[in-house]
Amino acid sequence: MTYKETFYFVAKCLTISLEHKNSEEIEKQLQSNNIDWDAVVKVSTAHYVFPALYCNLKRADFLKYIPEDLVAYMEEITNLNRDRNTAIIQQAKELNALLVTHNCTPIFLKGTGNLLSNLYEDTAERMVGDIDFIFSKEDYPKAIAILYKNGYERTVKSNAKIDYVDHVFNKHYPRLHKENNIAAVEVHKEYLMEKYIGEFNYKNTHQSAQTINGVRVLSYANKVNLTIIANQINDRGYHYKNIGLRNAYDVFLLSKQTVASKAMGSLKDLKEPLECFIATTYEVFNMPASLQYNSTKAITTFLKRFQIHFSNPSKTKRRHRILNIKILLQIRLEILWKAVVDRKTRIWVFYRLSDPKWYQEKWKQTITALIT
Repeated sequence: MTYKETFYFVAKCLTISLEHKNSEEIEKQLQSNNIDWDAVVKVSTAHYVFPALYCNLKRADFLKYIPEDLVAYMEEITNLNRDRNTAIIQQAKELNALLVTHNCTPIFLKGTGNLLSNLYEDTAERMVGDIDFIFSKEDYPKAIAILYKNGYERTVKSNAKIDYVDHVFNKHYPRLHKENNIAAVEVHKEYLMEKYIGEFNYKNTHQSAQTINGVRVLSYANKVNLTIIANQINDRGYHYKNIGLRNAYDVFLLSKQTVASKAMGSLKDLKEPLECFIATTYEVFNMPASLQYNSTKAITTFLKRFQIHFSNPSKTKRRHRILNIKILLQIRLEILWKAVVDRKTRIWVFYRLSDPKWYQEKWKQTITALIT
């Protein structure tokens, strides 16, 4: 199997519990006994959908077509992820109770928010890193203080004067962790980088947020938006012309709860990147009706460039290397300009430049940008 064949096979497998046509096609492929399982494991693991792949194959009763040793391995990993997610759900509920007691209500985001709202048939399907939640600008510092008071600490300690402005450049406070808790916590004040803050923020999403199982989560439409934003904007998928299957799978499941193509509503600058993601997911998942879209010139261009990843990998690597350098330079220039006009930023830059660890960090980033 080529990389493209493997990628599309994994993607289609993620839909077989809900798409009968795809289920029939996947079963025929499995019966052909022509699957490169090593490649399947590699792609599904890289895209953080390995447990979701197993769960879908199991629900469809397709494990009988898979080598027994691989089934045993998939089951083991999935069970471990289920145990982890069960602990994350418990930790999230405890955090919610703690914060609500102090009149500080979080809106849970991303994977944790989806777990808490029972998006997945099996809690083992979603691989989750941190517990993310967002607050109003008024409650943001209050929430951080509450967590510190209740045993949470920075996962990476840094110079206090650097910290003073460091999190101003980030959409969330540096990661916090409490001993004997399974997940770190990210307290958000924004969903994404400064350029788009005016379009998608706490103020214009909290009123439509819903309460499920006693916790606040985004509306299904805004879950779609944030899931795509995490890939297209925060991870720069729109620039690289690629998508992550974990995000795509979430959007697919959410499209069963809301009309995905209409989720972005009145968004402007963000609308095109989000529409391109939905269109690509539609194509990759073999055209499920819930992800239908209206084609535009921008979408057609995005899909063509997305396909280049498979048809010309060397060209893709060169393009990504150039983009890495361009993005790195753009970030540096933005910080320098802020330092000119903002005193706090100048203080931050001064302390950064006087920190030897900073040079090591930036050197690694530069090398990565050049060779990736």
